[in-house]
Amino acid sequence: MTGPVIAGAAGALALGRWLAEMLGAPLIVAVVHPAPSALGSGRVDAEWIADRHRAAQKVLDEARAALGSAPAEYRTIASSSAAHGLHDLAEEVGASAIVVGRPGSTAERLLAGSVCPVAVAPADYTEPPGALGMIGLAYVDTPDGRAALTEAARLAARAGARLRLYTVATSGWGAVPYRVAGEIYEESLTAAVASVPECDADWRIVNGDVVEELAGLDEVDVLFCGSRGYGPARRVLLGGVSSRLIKRAKRPVVVVPRSE
Repeated sequence: MTGPVIAGAAGALALGRWLAEMLGAPLIVAVVHPAPSALGSGRVDAEWIADRHRAAQKVLDEARAALGSAPAEYRTIASSSAAHGLHDLAEEVGASAIVVGRPGSTAERLLAGSVCPVAVAPADYTEPPGALGMIGLAYVDTPDGRAALTEAARLAARAGARLRLYTVATSGWGAVPYRVAGEIYEESLTAAVASVPECDADWRIVNGDVVEELAGLDEVDVLFCGSRGYGPARRVLLGGVSSRLIKRAKRPVVVVPRSE
């Protein structure tokens, strides 16, 4: 996380502003509007595009009013879709993160290939970011889990917050016996905590369904998780857990791209 934080205007301003402040990064507020169609060169198409551009400007004006004197750059982007426009902007500016609100299709498309972490704020999210002083991490000892650990620890250190790692021990048919699994989890979690001396960190092992347990966490300000463990390097890839988690989580979720 070194470049600007990009916040989609709808539902993402509070979280985007907080992330930018904690990371010491510039904030870009972006609204995507439709680009002219290659097949639609007529007057009706041009008028419709102009109307969408005016609507995007109105959304940016509302964002300016909401952020007040907070430093930010405001942009409208013409693109074929909101996800595509934000992807392109992230690559152009070398973004630290993209923040979107209202989990849905835009968030899911962003999670299918983003070059930087994607933060998704829950619907109707009003909790002041940082109020709890706890950064959470859904941790599995894989390259993806370690990439998420690096980013979560960096934010925790900048925010002066505690970092808490969570591993969910699943139960049911085919699960590893808890005594054996618990010993394995304890070893990997202890090593993970020791690898991030820059912040105050601890860990928890919880039993149950992975998504239900992680989605129900209400003691953290944000919850980090890794991307799916296959596919192109340095890209976020949407998996079954992350897809369901962003739809159900009580707290904002940050999905981190693969590191290798």
